Parts: sequence; C-alpha cells; structure tokens
Amino acid sequence: MTERKPPGLSFESWIDGQIREAEGRGEFADLPGAGKPLPDAGKPLEENWWIKQKLASEGLAAIPHPTLALRKEIEDALAAAPDAPTEHHVRRLLEPINEKIAVYQRMPPPGPLLGRRQIDIDQVLEDWRQSHRQPPPKPEPRPKRRFRLFRRR
Repeated sequence: MTERKPPGLSFESWIDGQIREAEGRGEFADLPGAGKPLPDAGKPLEENWWIKQKLASEGLAAIPHPTLALRKEIEDALAAAPDAPTEHHVRRLLEPINEKIAVYQRMPPPGPLLGRRQIDIDQVLEDWRQSHRQPPPKPEPRPKRRFRLFRRR
C-alpha cells in the first residue's frame, strides 16, 4: 500500500511521482502485452460491442437471453442479405425475422428491450438491386477500316 498524499501537493503531481517510482523499481517491466498494440485499436465500436467481446472471451457461442439472440439473428440476416443470389432469397431471409420482431414488439419478454423496428425489406431489396446491378453489355466493336495509301485498281 502506498502512503497518503501529502498536503499541498496536487493529485496529478503526486500520482506522477508514484508512477515514476514504480517504473524505477521495475514494476511495469514484465506486464503481459507490454509494447504490443491494443487489440482492435482504431476500429469503430459497434452497438453492444462489450456484450460481443464478453461472449468471445468466455467462449460462448449462444447468446443467453432471447432478446439478445434476436438482435444477433437480425445482424446475421442483414449481413447475409447482400450475398443472397435472388430477391426471393432476400425476402425468405428477412420476412421470418420481421415476424419475430413483431412478436417481440407486441409482448416483450422480461429483460433488455429489443430496441429495433421491423426491417424495411423494400429498402434492403433496393440496396441488393444496387449491388447486383449488371453493367450494360458492351457494344460490338465495329470492324476497323483500313486506310490504304496506294490502292490497286
């Protein structure tokens, strides 16, 4: 345990002195991760990042609460929608999710609220169409005309 802060010293300078003394004793020399970059530094944080991080650190694959499970299902469906081969597949993927969201909105289970509206399937389909739009076919090149300086007649 460290001694009490002497009167007349600011907390900042007293704490800095404590850190300098600990560094001098080598107490920070062999900490795990020393000199390594922070994991996921610079990545934007997603909604509920701390839940995902805790589940990953605990090695849990299943989300324990039904509301959180539905949130995960919504995320997975929205991530899979752009890779669907047809519009019909996108609809088949999202319509059951919307039905579950409607049930949760009518009778929410105890615990955290879902906090999500139903998925706008038409908007997702419009985004899908934009990403799957085929470029117009290239026109056939016209045959090259050869210019001859000296023609035979």
